[in-house]
Amino acid sequence: MRLNSFSFRVRYGETDQMGVVYHGNYAQYFEMGRTEWLRALGLTYKGMEENGIILPVISLQAQYKKSAYYDELLTIKTSLVKTPTVKISFDYEIYNEKKELLVTANTVLAFMDAHHQKPIKCPDYILEKIQSEH
Repeated sequence: MRLNSFSFRVRYGETDQMGVVYHGNYAQYFEMGRTEWLRALGLTYKGMEENGIILPVISLQAQYKKSAYYDELLTIKTSLVKTPTVKISFDYEIYNEKKELLVTANTVLAFMDAHHQKPIKCPDYILEKIQSEH
């Protein structure tokens, strides 16, 4: 499925005293990857929310292989696992400037009706955007 790459620099506040990225910050990095993946399709979280759709994370799994450090330029590669249904799943790989793989991860999100707080199928307009990329 479609792959999107996005680069960003580690900020000081994301690290511990040793200059190593705190593990909890990776969830935000994955969100950045998802957001940019959607943006590359012409979709935004804001637009989905305006249409009454929210996407809560229901699962996050990460495997930490090497540390990321303050001021490193990281690249996150985000890919869609399969065509979404009620859930949408993304895989991630984060690399440093030396092209070393630091982290792999997967998140699963559920499409929810924001007003009724009930699961819904992936809206057709989102499926059309995804399928037009093939």
